[in-house]
Amino acid sequence: MSDVQTAATQAEASPEEVVAWLAAGNARFTAGEPRERDLLAQAAATADGQHPLAAVLGCIDSRVPVEAVLDAGIGDVFVARTAGNVVDDDILGSLEFATAVAGVHAILVLGHSACGAVAGACSGVELGHLTGLLAKITPAVVGASGGDPTPGADDPDLVQRAVEANVRTSMATILERSAVIADLRAAGKVVVVGAVYDLASGTVTMLE
Repeated sequence: MSDVQTAATQAEASPEEVVAWLAAGNARFTAGEPRERDLLAQAAATADGQHPLAAVLGCIDSRVPVEAVLDAGIGDVFVARTAGNVVDDDILGSLEFATAVAGVHAILVLGHSACGAVAGACSGVELGHLTGLLAKITPAVVGASGGDPTPGADDPDLVQRAVEANVRTSMATILERSAVIADLRAAGKVVVVGAVYDLASGTVTMLE
């Protein structure tokens, strides 16, 4: 892929190639070999238009800087972030813009290990508007725990299962609630994939 995405590089990339490109970026990150970039030059080159390859829905966690862990530059990816990478109407609208209007070929839902939002949902935390947000994660907790909506967060394996289940829930929600994205996926123009970032190793593992 080009150092600066253009209309041509965006049009030529298949959804599968974009997913492989994301994985290759994380491989460079974990190897300590990120690409050398002139970010100011990239900013200038993309000032009059953008042609990103992917959109990433991640968590707001400060330890998961999306462009860094995917070794992406300016103009490469759209990034939307909510605690626990949950999906709401504004996120759906943003992803519809990224795909149907701006032309990206892949949506990556990126969860991460030891997610505080998922742990909070496991523990039944209630706090202002956070209560409603965590309720969106509860179905994943129920699935991971075998039926208990508030099993607690003492078991790291359970939290990890809930993290993965929550990524899958967000993926399903995108396709169930956005006819725009579902139609693009059916036409082979967009893929929706999920992954989990490991805080300790820096590795992004794609979910099957």
